[in-house]
Amino acid sequence: MNSVLRQPLAACAFGQLFRRVPNAAGCCYLTFDDGPHPQSTPAVLHALAAAGVKASFFVIGRLARAQVSLLRAAHAAGHTIGNHGWEHAHPWTLTKARAYDELRDGTDAIAQIIGARPAWYRPPHGRLNQYVVEAATREQQQIALWSLSAVDWGPLATPAGILRRLRRVQASDIVLMHDGPLRHNCPDKTVRVLPVLLALLARHGPAAAALPGTATMSE
Repeated sequence: MNSVLRQPLAACAFGQLFRRVPNAAGCCYLTFDDGPHPQSTPAVLHALAAAGVKASFFVIGRLARAQVSLLRAAHAAGHTIGNHGWEHAHPWTLTKARAYDELRDGTDAIAQIIGARPAWYRPPHGRLNQYVVEAATREQQQIALWSLSAVDWGPLATPAGILRRLRRVQASDIVLMHDGPLRHNCPDKTVRVLPVLLALLARHGPAAAALPGTATMSE
């Protein structure tokens, strides 16, 4: 299922899986999972705004419903909003019916809040099964995994360790970080490192961008 995005998103078959996104501009793609969260998400948005950088947020539907104004603000600022399911259920535990519910309910929550359907889905834990791929195809979403992780959770989530890993970013990488403190996530450590990372990217590259494409409600 591995693929690269060498053509407009709308021209690709839905349900394709991307770990990297080659592009003529040589950009990398910063992504944040497991929000929105009332403390850490605004801190991430502030750092991005200060650097003039757009990113992508893979949000959990039930959390988005609790942070409507925050999600709308992220969308209005030009960030891509992606689907991370309704309640972050592990894909390997899902029946076909529940996989469809997870994707659909997450999609509907986002669409009702920002007026646009997400073009991207990221499975919790980066795990897939046939039902999840079918559900993503049904919801007309591409599947975004990642090629570089900050590992901003658990005992390895020290600021120095996070920055050391993120300094390896290259053009076309999809970079995994977290703005939600779900389970073992440490978004406070990511927030501390993010301005340093953004300054390094501004000086040395690659430039950072949001994942392309958010479908409008009429599409």
